[in-house]
This record gives sequence, C-alpha cells and structure tokens, in this order.
Amino acid sequence: MKSLLWLVLALAAIVNVAANFAFGGIQQIIVSAITGLTAIASATALYLTRDRRTA
Repeated sequence: MKSLLWLVLALAAIVNVAANFAFGGIQQIIVSAITGLTAIASATALYLTRDRRTA
C-alpha cells in the first residue's frame, strides 16, 4: 500500500511540473489543481499510515 502511495505522490509531482511546460491557460490550472490535490491526498495517507514509535 505504501509503495503505491509513494508512486502516486511521485507521479503527481512529475505531472504537475510537466504541466507547467506542456499546457497553458485554463488547462494548466486544471491539471495543476488535480495533481496538487492528488499529491496532498497521497502525502496525507502516507502520514496516517506511518509507523508510530514511542519515545
């Protein structure tokens, strides 16, 4: 599960950067918003599934 979340996070970041070069105008905004939300969701899921260690 974590491997898939890391893959989704990496792909979302790559597509978000590539969208800045490939698209313009409203398409760029839409793609960036979708990939940004995907990155936030996968990062949150990774945070919630982390191993909790007590100090």
